[in-house]
Amino acid sequence: MSIPYVPGDALTVLQVRELDVLAIEHVGISGLVLMENAGRNIADFVYGTLIDPAKSHVLILCGPGNNGGDGFVVARHLHNGGVSVQVALALPRDRSRGDAGVNLAVLERMDLPLIDASNPERLDEVRDAARSSDVIVDALLGTGSGGDPRGGIATLIELANETRGARRVAVDIPSGLNADTGEVGTPCFHADATVSLLAAKVGFETAAARSVLGRVIVADIGLPRDLIPRRENPTRGA
Repeated sequence: MSIPYVPGDALTVLQVRELDVLAIEHVGISGLVLMENAGRNIADFVYGTLIDPAKSHVLILCGPGNNGGDGFVVARHLHNGGVSVQVALALPRDRSRGDAGVNLAVLERMDLPLIDASNPERLDEVRDAARSSDVIVDALLGTGSGGDPRGGIATLIELANETRGARRVAVDIPSGLNADTGEVGTPCFHADATVSLLAAKVGFETAAARSVLGRVIVADIGLPRDLIPRRENPTRGA
């Protein structure tokens, strides 16, 4: 049995950033720990959607920031669980720095399949991987992104959306969706499920956002409960 997570209010991008700062600088929980918690919980969700994990294929689309770092953690845990995993990098490997870079280096040492999707000559590999996948995970852009996705990230979003037969899962937010306003960019990842980290985002309430979010699941990343606005004790009243 897993520990229950009862989320509080939907949060703005600024509130999420402030909570991250509180966790890292005042409580002492490192960014790597938060990324590990996020990725592990997303991996658990993805794993639970697979009918036969040992025969399943998952493609994870990763950007260079912390959202991509979450995706690298997802890849590691799914691989350790016996799932066939491929990772497509939207930008060259050296663009992943900080905590994301640490987790990418781990995948490299594990010899997990990495596709440099920033190289146009390798896009066919990504398309083939997408067509054979049971699940495509969007770990391209996080809540801090704004405006329409561009370049290689836009290409991977379009590729994922045009793939038939695979379920699509977004990490925290579908890439291309504005977390505060709910505005849907062009292109925008169309998720069957979104695993929103820490809390739902205020922009999720719009009709436009609901058209790309799919089912929304809120996942824990390990912040102290009392820091999160209106988050109740899960055992209260039991």
